[in-house]
Amino acid sequence: MCSVDRDTKFNPVIGAVVSLLLAAAAFLLYRFDPEEAAVFPRCLFLVVTGYECPGCGTQRALHHLFHLELSSAFSENGLILFLLPYLLLGGYLAFFNGNRRFPGLARLLFGKRAAIIVVSLILLYWVARNL
Repeated sequence: MCSVDRDTKFNPVIGAVVSLLLAAAAFLLYRFDPEEAAVFPRCLFLVVTGYECPGCGTQRALHHLFHLELSSAFSENGLILFLLPYLLLGGYLAFFNGNRRFPGLARLLFGKRAAIIVVSLILLYWVARNL
């Protein structure tokens, strides 16, 4: 079963806040290079263990994506190129009433089986990038 609640009403305030935060983050990532700007945090897991987590390189990859440098983005974090559309769709379904318009899509892509598949792929990527 899917955990998407179809009785939840769309909250325009939450939608506006999420949109503004995403726009601000996108502007910062477009304008400043995460390798050079001290504004962006370093990965605590990498600092402590010396191993890369599945999210390592995401800030740099997004910076490259905003500048349409796909090969550079892929080399920084290839997983984000595949997860970004999935996450954007999830945001649309959760915050912009998409789960009411497309309940079947929400169940298919964000149900229990899908969650197991996505988490498994992230764990596999995590292990593979550190070998």
